[in-house]
Amino acid sequence: MRWSKLFTPTLRDAPGDAVAPSHKLLVRGGFMRQLHAGHYSMLPLGWKVHQKVAQIVREEIDGIGGQEFLLPTMHPAEIWQASGRWDTMGEIMFRLEDRRGNATALGITHEEIFATVASELSSYKQLPQIWYHIQTKFRDEARPKSGLLRVREFHMKDSYSFDVDEAGLDANFDLHDAAYRRIFARLGIPSFGVQASSGAMGGNDSVEFMTPSDAGEDDVIRCPQCDYSANIEKGTSALPKMDDEPGPDAPERFDTPGVRTIKALEEFDGGAPADRQLKTLVMSLDDVITLVVVRGDHQLNTQKLADVTGAITIRPAELEETVAALGAKPGSLGAVGVTDHPIIMDEALRGRTNMTTGANTDDVHYRGVSVERDVPVGQWADLREVQAGEPCPNCGTALTIVRCIEIGHIFKLGTKYAEVFGVKVSTPDAGDVPVVMGSYGIGIGRNMAASAEANHDDKGLVWPVEIAPYEAVITLMRLDDECTAAGEKLYDDLRAAGVDVILDDRDARAGVKFADAELIGIPFRLTIGPRGLKNGSAEFHTRATGETVDVSIDTAAAAVWEAVSAAKG
Repeated sequence: MRWSKLFTPTLRDAPGDAVAPSHKLLVRGGFMRQLHAGHYSMLPLGWKVHQKVAQIVREEIDGIGGQEFLLPTMHPAEIWQASGRWDTMGEIMFRLEDRRGNATALGITHEEIFATVASELSSYKQLPQIWYHIQTKFRDEARPKSGLLRVREFHMKDSYSFDVDEAGLDANFDLHDAAYRRIFARLGIPSFGVQASSGAMGGNDSVEFMTPSDAGEDDVIRCPQCDYSANIEKGTSALPKMDDEPGPDAPERFDTPGVRTIKALEEFDGGAPADRQLKTLVMSLDDVITLVVVRGDHQLNTQKLADVTGAITIRPAELEETVAALGAKPGSLGAVGVTDHPIIMDEALRGRTNMTTGANTDDVHYRGVSVERDVPVGQWADLREVQAGEPCPNCGTALTIVRCIEIGHIFKLGTKYAEVFGVKVSTPDAGDVPVVMGSYGIGIGRNMAASAEANHDDKGLVWPVEIAPYEAVITLMRLDDECTAAGEKLYDDLRAAGVDVILDDRDARAGVKFADAELIGIPFRLTIGPRGLKNGSAEFHTRATGETVDVSIDTAAAAVWEAVSAAKG
């Protein structure tokens, strides 16, 4: 490619709404342009990088036995209704009707659709199978932001494993785990796996792959001493044991005029520290008023609540609902003696005595509450959100919380979808059994952005060689016959050697050419100028290190080829 023919509209300044470095640089470098919120047009440079990222993903999934498909992105409603996810996906699913009035949806993911194809499997001898495709997905995100990190239309590689038993699933899960780690290494993205919630995907186990970044939206709990790490929606800690006094034989009411908060009760004469209070949250779970109780100084994690209850719609109860349910306003609420509504209690409160909580009368509280004696708990669960500094559940070291970008997610689905869609195989010992499935997702555009987040400096992008839009650029300092002839020969030699090279033949100042090459992140640059040619040399610049050396014009192509090959490993 000759730069004079390349469409790459670079910009001096990033758009005003861009905050994440990847968003700023991908727009400034002419890789993409926003059409509307959450939807981006990929320009030639952006599509080249996107395709190279996809090819790395393809190679690694092919390497573990994956077979590539391409399934539709518009799905009939009845398939999603059969799995139950037509309702559970809620507003994030784009839904529409065709001209015949048939309800359809744009694919969020493809578990259901791959399961319909897998229904043609018939014998255990056909297993295991790994199927995948790289297809467009649509998600109606409420707040698309940060460029490609949170969008409404994107390409994703989703693969699916099919096994006869859990042991087979474990093996395929491990294969994908290793493949994902190789993918991220090739993309130049620091990564680690964390325990995660499976959410609407279902199944009994999942691992998210994370990369630390201020541009991320996930908080991840990490232990600096051992290998424990978990998404904040899944993580736990080893709380110190609380030594409670037994307290009275029954809860005692006391007046608390004007006390409406945990802090106010701490400061009230005769009140209690936050860690000795019961915080009662009145929640609507699928329109069922439910009391959720955590320790006064703890926060409820709503994803944990969703996971343990299976509720599709979770929201705080309205004031009118709260008063109707308990007879008091927030600030005086409690679960003592409540039998008309389900009560879910956080595990951190198991065995606690002599606690303080609202008495369901405005401006009145109870002291001396013994949780298991006085509260008719319907369900115990881990509901609280872990805080930085709490002890690691494995080794006791103080935990840290790191902001991260999720770059991949792998799930053990079990037989959930196989049972719905009749995906069964015959076995010699157990007859027909449902196939055990796994699901494995990785966003192409998101990983392109994550690589940009991890590989940039104040001059622009510093792409890893494997995904750079061009591996090398030949920059002509002048467009005279001598420089042009030398550049053309190097261009031809590098192309013949298989190097993805661009010839910068623009009639522009050298500083402009250098700045553009650095902005778009081309790993290697050969500069051809009259002074160097007079000495039989060219300048060889490495973007990642900033190092510039003179090389013989006769060996310049070989030097670039060797550098590219070494960088690819």
